[in-house]
Amino acid sequence: MSKTIIFGASGQLGRCLRKVSEERNIQGIIFPDEAIADILRTDLLTELFEKESPDYVINCAAYTAVDKAEDEVDLARKINKDGAANLATLCKTYNSILIHVSTDFVFAGDSVALLTETDSATPVNVYGMTKLEGEVVIANTFDNFFILRTSWLYSEYGNNFVKTMLKLGQDRTHLNVVADQVGTPTYAIDLASCILYLIEKKSTAFGIYHYSNEGVTSWYDFAKAIFDISETSITVSPVTSKEYLTKAQRPAFSVMDKSKIKSALNIEIPYWRESLETCILNLVTAGTKSNE
Repeated sequence: MSKTIIFGASGQLGRCLRKVSEERNIQGIIFPDEAIADILRTDLLTELFEKESPDYVINCAAYTAVDKAEDEVDLARKINKDGAANLATLCKTYNSILIHVSTDFVFAGDSVALLTETDSATPVNVYGMTKLEGEVVIANTFDNFFILRTSWLYSEYGNNFVKTMLKLGQDRTHLNVVADQVGTPTYAIDLASCILYLIEKKSTAFGIYHYSNEGVTSWYDFAKAIFDISETSITVSPVTSKEYLTKAQRPAFSVMDKSKIKSALNIEIPYWRESLETCILNLVTAGTKSNE
């Protein structure tokens, strides 16, 4: 039986990994508290690796506040680059396989074409830059890694676009949402299932992969779908990125090609709206639209 340690276990994806592993009765997965699994504390990490000798390490820990990263460059780099480097070094030492979660924001998104794993990565913001630096340091450390780039992650857990829209839909009658940024929403439960299947399959096809749900949409159409599915009465107006300025620039087009991971794992990936319906049904049924 494989032993797996999840870093960032209390975050959105970490909690989805716990949910999926419990539902599928997958054994040998450890969800340590950050107090003993701080990716910036090499002393604590060494102690944890020494105790557990994991076969797999899943790194869900990241600095993801895209706008704040523009002002907190050093902190974002410490977590997204140095933390990744710490895990890669220990994985190499203990012969563990690293599964590291990255982002579509490593791309500039300045052309309308499906993004492949070999396309040039030229981030347009600090968050994307530091996540790319994390990818590079892992690849330069050892070979036994999977880097999974994902996009527009949401779920029943934590803070995300879906839960924010549902909350705003309760409080407001009108919203402006950006319509000229195009990508693919990803249900974190689906991503968690893919990651755990990767471990179950014991794949050694190491490298960089793209994973998001299928399909293409804008933030505006994503919001419209959220309100439509949840039967929320609210007026939503499309605006441009220039009309809705943010501190960090976002990629205009970041739809990723998933053919590599579908071929490697022989998997089918759900369409984004179908997964969104599942998530919203769970949220509404549980009465946890704003639950953390």
